[in-house]
Amino acid sequence: MLSSLIVRTKSGRIIPVVLAAMLMAACSGQAPQTPAANIQAEASASSEYYLQQMQQSSDDNKADWQLLAIRSLIREGKLPQAAELLGKLPQELTDVQRQEQQLVSAELSIAQKNMPNASAILAKLNVDSLSNSQKARYYQAVIDASQGKASLPVIRAYIAQEPLLNDKQRLQNINGTWAALTQLTQADLNSLVINADENILQGWLDLLRLYQDNKQDPSLLKAAIKDWQTRYPNNPASKVLPTALDNVLNFKQASTSSVALLLPLNGQAQVFANAIQAGFNAAKNGVITQSAPSQPQPAAAPDDTNAAQPTSTDPNANGAVSTSGAEPVAEATPASQTDADGMPVAPIVPPSASNAQIKVYDTSSQPLPALLAQAKQDGATLVVGPLLKENVDQLSAGSTPLNVLALNQPEQVQNNPNICYFALSPENEARDAAKHIWEQGKRTPLILTPRGSLGDRVAKAFAQEWQQLGGSTVLQQGFGSTGELRQSINGGTGIRMTGQPVMVASASQPQSVTIAGLTIPAPPADAGAVSTSSGKVDAVYIIATPAELTLIKPMIDLANGSHSGLGLYASSRSYQAGSGPDFRLEMDGLQFSDIPLLAGSNPAQLQQAAAQFKNDYSLVRLYAMGADAWVLANHFSQMRQIGGFQLNGSTGVLSADSNCVINRKLPWLQYRAGSIVPMQ
Repeated sequence: MLSSLIVRTKSGRIIPVVLAAMLMAACSGQAPQTPAANIQAEASASSEYYLQQMQQSSDDNKADWQLLAIRSLIREGKLPQAAELLGKLPQELTDVQRQEQQLVSAELSIAQKNMPNASAILAKLNVDSLSNSQKARYYQAVIDASQGKASLPVIRAYIAQEPLLNDKQRLQNINGTWAALTQLTQADLNSLVINADENILQGWLDLLRLYQDNKQDPSLLKAAIKDWQTRYPNNPASKVLPTALDNVLNFKQASTSSVALLLPLNGQAQVFANAIQAGFNAAKNGVITQSAPSQPQPAAAPDDTNAAQPTSTDPNANGAVSTSGAEPVAEATPASQTDADGMPVAPIVPPSASNAQIKVYDTSSQPLPALLAQAKQDGATLVVGPLLKENVDQLSAGSTPLNVLALNQPEQVQNNPNICYFALSPENEARDAAKHIWEQGKRTPLILTPRGSLGDRVAKAFAQEWQQLGGSTVLQQGFGSTGELRQSINGGTGIRMTGQPVMVASASQPQSVTIAGLTIPAPPADAGAVSTSSGKVDAVYIIATPAELTLIKPMIDLANGSHSGLGLYASSRSYQAGSGPDFRLEMDGLQFSDIPLLAGSNPAQLQQAAAQFKNDYSLVRLYAMGADAWVLANHFSQMRQIGGFQLNGSTGVLSADSNCVINRKLPWLQYRAGSIVPMQ
C-alpha cells in the first residue's frame, strides 16, 4: 500500500497534501472563469453587463453573451447597436444559438416596424425546439407583428402564451385575448374553423357570443358570465376575467332621477340650444322612439357647435344644410337590430320619464364651476352639457363628483371616470368615412377640403383612422371660395388628383439601422402599408357645401373623366334634402352620409321635426342629438363601464371608446340615376 503524505498544521490538524495543493492554487491570483450564459432563459440584466461578459468570455461562450446583449439592447430601445451586434454574430452557431438568432432577429424587426420581415422569420422557427421562456417570446412576437389586427392565429398565440406567463403578465394576456376577440366581425366568426381539441379557444368564443347577445342588459350579462364560468372552469378567463367583463360584474346603474341640463339660453348659440332641448324633451316624453331601428343609410355631422354662428349668411357654413324644401330619402328597409358587422346593437328605447326631474341651467349666465356646484346642491344626479367648447374645456380643468355627459369634446380628451363626450363633430364623421371607404376596397384616397382649420382637422382625423386601418399616405388638396372654383371651371383646368400628404404624428418613428459599420436609413413612416400597385388616387372624400359640390364634381369629371373609376364620397355638409332632379343627376354615383333620422329611418318623425324647424336640417340634426343625449344619459354607466356597448340612435350607431368619447357609425346613401338610394 502506498504511504500517504500528510501536512501537519500549527494547530495540529492534518491536511492531505493534495488538498493543500488545491488551496494554494486557489490563492495564486488566477482570474475567475466567466459564468455560463443561458440563452434559453430570461435576459433581465442590462446590456452593459452582457457586453462586458461577452468581452471576457472565451470563443465557445462568446456568442451566447452576444445574443443576450442583443436582446437587452432591443429592450432598452438601442436598435442601431442591436442591429450592428446581430450582424457580427459568427457564421458557425449551434442549433440552439441559431434558433435564438432567428427569434431575436424577429424581435428586432418588430422594434424597427418591419412587420413583414418579422412574420417571415417567425414562420421558419421550429417552436417545439424552444424553451418555455423562448416560446413566450415567440408568441409575443407573433402578437406584436399583427399590429393589433385580430385574426385566428393571433388569438391562438395568446392562448398558447398564457400558461407560460406570471400572474401580472397573465392578466395582460387575458385582456389582450379579449380585445382581439371583440375585434372580430360576425363574418370573421362565421368563417372560423377550429380543431376539435381546442377547448380553450371554444370557451373564449362562447364567452364572446354570450357577451354579444347580452351586453345591452348588464343584469343578463352578469348571469350569463357566471353560468359560463361554471361550464368552463379550466379556461383562463374563468379564473381571471378580462377587465372589461370584470367591470360588468361590478356594474352599478347611475341614477337619472334628477338631471341637470346645461345649455346656453342666450346669445348666438341659443338657437342650437333650443333645438337640442326640444329633442331632449321629446325623447324624455316618449315622442321619439326607435324600438325597431332601420338599417342606416346616410349620416351627417355639423361642424363644432362652438364654431357655428346662426348669423352666418351661408346656411351651410357650419357643416349642416338648411333647405327650403324637404325631399324624402328612399325609405330604409327594416333590419334586425345589428350593427354593420352583424353584431347585436341595443335599440334606443327611451326610459320611463315619470320620475325624472329635469332642470335647465343657463351657461351664458354664470361660470361653469358655479353652475355645477348649484346643480349638485339642487340634488342633480347627472349632468347633460355643457354645449360650447370653451365650457367643455373647463370640465377637464376642474372637478365635479357628478356624472357628466358633455355635448362637445375638447381638443385633447382626458380619461375622466365620470365624464363622457357626445358631439356631432366633422372629425367623427371623417373617421367613419375612412372606415366606409376602406371597406369598399379603396386604398389611395385624396381628401378635398376647404382651406383653413376645419379642413386640416378633418383631414388629420381621416388620415389617422386610415393609417390605423392599415392604409398608407392620405393626400389632401384644399380649395377656396365658390368664386375661385368658378374661375377654375372657366379656365377649363378641372381638379387633378394630386395633393400634399397629410402628416400624422407617430409615437415611435422607425430608426436607422447600422450593420457591420453600414448605416441603412430609416424607412418612411408608411413603409409596408397597404397601397395600390399604380399608386393612383382611387377615392376622393369631399368636404363641401352643396354650392361648392355643384362646382367640384364637374371639375373632377372634367380632369379625370366621368368613367375614371374614381370613388366619390361626400360628408353630410354636402347633403341637400330639397335638391331637384338636375342636381341629383349631376351628382350621379357620389356617395354621402347623414344621420339615420335624415336618412329615412323614421319618416314620420322626420316630417314632424322638419316642420318644427321649418325644414332647417342643421337644427333637425341638433334635435336628433338632443334625443340621443337623453338616451345616452340613461345608459351612462353602460357606456362608461361596459366595453363595446352600443345603441342604435337617431344620429347613428352610438358606441364609446376607452375615454368615453361617443362615436357614431353613419348610414350611407348614393345618387343613382336621379334618385337617392341606400348603400347596402
